[in-house]
Amino acid sequence: TYAYAKSAKVYGGKYYTNTPVLETNQREDGSWDVITEKGNIHAEIIINAAGLWAREVGKLAGIHFPVQPMEHHYLITESIPEIEALGKDKRLPVGTDFDGNIYFRQEGNGMLLGTYEAKSTPWQVRGTPMNFGHELLDSKLENIQDRLAIGFKRFPALEKAGIKNIINGPFTFGPDGNPLIGPVPGLQNYWAAVGVMAGFCQAGGVGKSIAEWIIEGEPSIDVWAMDVARFGNYASPEYGTIKSSENYERRFIMTFPNETLPKGRKQKTTSIYDRLVAKGAVMGDGFGLEHALWFANNPKDAHEDPTFRRSRSHNYVSAEVKAVRNAVGATEIANFAKHEVTGYGSRKFLDYILAGTLPKKGRMTLTPMLTPKGKLYGDLTVACMHEEKFMLYGSGAAQEMHRRWFESFLPREGVNYKNRSDDFHGIAISGPNSRELLSRICRDDVSAEVLKFRDVRETFVGGVPAILNRISFSGELGFEIYVAPQFQLKLFEEIETNGKDLGLKLYGNRALMSLRLEKNWGAWTLDFRPDFTAVESGLDLFINWNKDFVGKEFTLNEKQSGPEKKLVTMIVDTEDIDVTNDEAILKNNKCIGYVTSGGYAHHIKKSMALGYLPSEFAKHNTIVDIEINGKLYPAKITTKPLYDDNGGRMKS
Repeated sequence: TYAYAKSAKVYGGKYYTNTPVLETNQREDGSWDVITEKGNIHAEIIINAAGLWAREVGKLAGIHFPVQPMEHHYLITESIPEIEALGKDKRLPVGTDFDGNIYFRQEGNGMLLGTYEAKSTPWQVRGTPMNFGHELLDSKLENIQDRLAIGFKRFPALEKAGIKNIINGPFTFGPDGNPLIGPVPGLQNYWAAVGVMAGFCQAGGVGKSIAEWIIEGEPSIDVWAMDVARFGNYASPEYGTIKSSENYERRFIMTFPNETLPKGRKQKTTSIYDRLVAKGAVMGDGFGLEHALWFANNPKDAHEDPTFRRSRSHNYVSAEVKAVRNAVGATEIANFAKHEVTGYGSRKFLDYILAGTLPKKGRMTLTPMLTPKGKLYGDLTVACMHEEKFMLYGSGAAQEMHRRWFESFLPREGVNYKNRSDDFHGIAISGPNSRELLSRICRDDVSAEVLKFRDVRETFVGGVPAILNRISFSGELGFEIYVAPQFQLKLFEEIETNGKDLGLKLYGNRALMSLRLEKNWGAWTLDFRPDFTAVESGLDLFINWNKDFVGKEFTLNEKQSGPEKKLVTMIVDTEDIDVTNDEAILKNNKCIGYVTSGGYAHHIKKSMALGYLPSEFAKHNTIVDIEINGKLYPAKITTKPLYDDNGGRMKS
């Protein structure tokens, strides 16, 4: 730490030791006064990098970070003859034994052996004492005896070595084990760099990313996995303790693609949660909100084992997809983000931060949102309710990230912004029978001639006030019906009652993600994220080049010169396994890209994958290989959707 501080001093930085911070107070201009025992420091930006005291420093500004210090053991042995025999020119490799839940490295002529205990011990749950000076804690060898036994079995020489030191000390975890960094949503000029559990492993990347973010306006790579905005107010201090403990205990345990973790659940639920579970829903959670992944025939059947291959949900999801394609399906859409922008300056404001064309009153459009360097920062559906009111729909997981972005561009007057995600839940109905179902529960004329594709209106559906959008992520004729949470149960019952003879079936997120594959549609946080540009992703098709917008210069230059890589859709030749994401894509045994998302497209009965490839390979019918679970599978690129390629069914 002193080495870092001295290096900063060379470049004009100042540091103060033994100087406790008593208060952090924000001025009207957004700058901060840092009140200390030795005087006050006025700062344009403050960064909470308080480590074990991140919670206490956060509370000074009214922030409750969901981080938790955890007790952690490791031991250092005396010299081991086998290591001494290696000499000074050779060293043992650093290693991790995932099965044994241990890690190790050479320490002098001995070994350092550490472990993540099967039962975690949260430290100082109610707050880190201000007089704690990084003292070591009492060792609890009984907690790690079983892990030590595994270590001795792996390395027999360890059992004969004497133990030089036993170390038990606290370090700070976040709910998912990753740091929480970046500008804190809802506060101006307050940044976080907390939950950094592995200092030397993570600190360099955290520091570099924050420096780029502050100086250049954005990090050079996508740091979503560390972004403090990936958590909302559901992530309470208690939630942080529960999830941090779970992550600690599972530190070296594989989490499978179809696996949901049990702790910290039901932080947020909708009024129909119990109804869905009673109908066999297998639930997942996103941004703290429970949502249906798929539906079994009954609650007793609602389970699946972790696997890399197709799980027992496969046939259930297939039935859900069939209903949407041939009859009508209904799915909850509470987990989509809803952003409201109002005021006389709304259109001008949105016209600049969104790259696409804004719709007229009563209409909706899809538009990318870009960073100044042309990176993707959102793919949003924007609806014009009237000239001074717009609703934007997007990723629920990114809602606080997008809130932070909108607020950073807000003018002094004329525009008001509010995250309304928790104010509107709702249900989407999709499929050829969806219009008939809607007509039974809505007195409006919902014919194709009157309620056109991408129309939006405020009306009554199922006897309750609703925002009705004629749009669908399923690729079928469909409608999104958003209502206040207290109206959702009534809407759900009306849909159920009136859809019985139309073949209505509930469907979950797995089916939705399958349906979008055969339409070649990407998804936010997977195929669309700040690692990629609008031109690379193909979202430049929705850009209005006849106006000024954030990121135009970079995007226009790339459009004219041509992108180095492009997002492609591939048909994979497999029988019982599908991609999840991050699998390598190879051509002539050379890795040329990686999978961003994929799965099984149940209607067309093909395994599919999306990923970015160099432009020279991103051509129709090009054959590549994809490595899935250690085996290569041939894949063919398709530039056209394999289902309803002209969108006729969706627009019908």
